[in-house]
Amino acid sequence: MDALGRHILVEFYNCSPELMNDVVHIENSMVAAAETAGATVINSTFHHFSPYGVSGVVVIQESHLAIHTWPEYGYAAVDLFTCGDSVDPWVSYNYLIDAFKASHGSSMECLRGQQSLLKRTDFTVEARDSGQPVASIPRITRDVWFTERDENIALSLKHTGNQLYKKQSPYQKVEVFETLAYGNMLTLDGMVMCTQKDEYVYHEMITHVPFFSHGNVKRALVIGGGDGGTVRELLRHDSIDEVVLVEIDELVIEACKAHLPETASAFGHPKLKLLVEDGIKYIQECANEAFDLIIVDSADPVGPGEGLFTAEFYSEVHRCLTAEGVMITQSESPRFNTKVFVEIFETYKGIFGQDNVHCYLAAIPTYPTGTWSFSFSTKGSNVHPKKFNQEAAAAFSREQGLRYYNEDIHVAAFALPNFVKDLLSSKA
Repeated sequence: MDALGRHILVEFYNCSPELMNDVVHIENSMVAAAETAGATVINSTFHHFSPYGVSGVVVIQESHLAIHTWPEYGYAAVDLFTCGDSVDPWVSYNYLIDAFKASHGSSMECLRGQQSLLKRTDFTVEARDSGQPVASIPRITRDVWFTERDENIALSLKHTGNQLYKKQSPYQKVEVFETLAYGNMLTLDGMVMCTQKDEYVYHEMITHVPFFSHGNVKRALVIGGGDGGTVRELLRHDSIDEVVLVEIDELVIEACKAHLPETASAFGHPKLKLLVEDGIKYIQECANEAFDLIIVDSADPVGPGEGLFTAEFYSEVHRCLTAEGVMITQSESPRFNTKVFVEIFETYKGIFGQDNVHCYLAAIPTYPTGTWSFSFSTKGSNVHPKKFNQEAAAAFSREQGLRYYNEDIHVAAFALPNFVKDLLSSKA
């Protein structure tokens, strides 16, 4: 071959959209395509982007294989570049067209580094003689990344390439990835819901703040929260009589029982009543003044969680609370979802009263911007989030081995930065 390398530019059409959005499948396929062609794989780096799209490269001793996908078009653009004549890139092409379930592909091959146009220069690379034998080619290293992003911001987490769970429910795509920094991670429709390493922040703050502020919670209702973390924290309190969990998607429960068992550890608790049904319907049919505490542990206001972000729903929640009952919701990031954050609190104030709605914050590394908010809304006027039994909260935190919540964090969480105060005092 009168060239240093062969470069094939490939376009695959009518590929399986599901496969084109599956970073694990694509990474495995690209590595296998290289190895099937006889290449020596050195490294692979792949990113999945939310909501869809995968980019990646397999570095081989003989050069590289690269890809970017557009699942919404069933399309993949692929580069196959091999040096010398020991690896046939067309073997990789044939492997990938089957792996991606493409109806057809188009390609253009060009020779790189035509030797008739090059002049070879012999040179010697000097290196210190260590007396050690020359190391063999290292074992392949694989970098596979999950990325949640919008137009302006992104969060990337490296995972092992081992997708522990992937199923499509009638409501959403439920997945669990094994990440390196945060352990197993639950995602819904490509958005991070919780991870093993930092879920305790969210779940401790959404439960213990209202529990100690109220002072006498006997019946609690959780809407959403199928990962089990919120009910786990509520059921740490021996004084509670019953917790009702209403989760619309049984696959979320299934996935977390299998792969986030520490979070889902309370599903068999005798005080827990678990209902797999629509939380909106449950609230509409709920009796008046049935619960002391209602926690709306919903995802973002899209997909199955969209109906949990309406004034009609919150009015029904208000009706279901006892006279001094408390409603807690996750209320998005004031920096990331600013418009939704402001609208949520304006809606609550219109239902619960201007002086009965409070905002508090927590630091959750795997949520957009790392700063997350919760709402605290009281039906009566005798419950205030800053008036609570600090000694009891301190003792509980120590005895239960809590990792985030304590009596000082309880107070400090309501100390809002000026930009958040400005947002909450504005109707813009």
